[in-house]
Amino acid sequence: QEQLVESGGGLVQAGGSLRLSCAASGLTFSTYGMGWFRQAPGKERQFVTGITWSGSSTSYADSVKGRFTIYRDNAKNTVYLEMNSLKPEDTAVYYCAAGFRWASAGTRLRNIAGYEYWGQGTQVTVSS
Repeated sequence: QEQLVESGGGLVQAGGSLRLSCAASGLTFSTYGMGWFRQAPGKERQFVTGITWSGSSTSYADSVKGRFTIYRDNAKNTVYLEMNSLKPEDTAVYYCAAGFRWASAGTRLRNIAGYEYWGQGTQVTVSS
């Protein structure tokens, strides 16, 4: 059974940092593109960042570019989201997702419809 499990969320002050992890099981992780999305209360789930199966291409939302970094370790079946210079507007539930098998273009990962598997989410709260 395919499963994605996020961890690393929590409460942090503005300007602080967090690292989220997403561990995959039950799927051939190294063949899937991975994405991070977030959803704030009352808002739609939005794309944050994505990385292709090989790690050779990434894509970021403008709101996080230069502050967040996505990377993956295919040997550990894990994708990470390093978040720096956090702002109160980054507060949301963060979800990881798997899709776009063998896709080579990071820009494709922005399309939420292309993801097949989702984690349960982890809360990130940034206080001002």
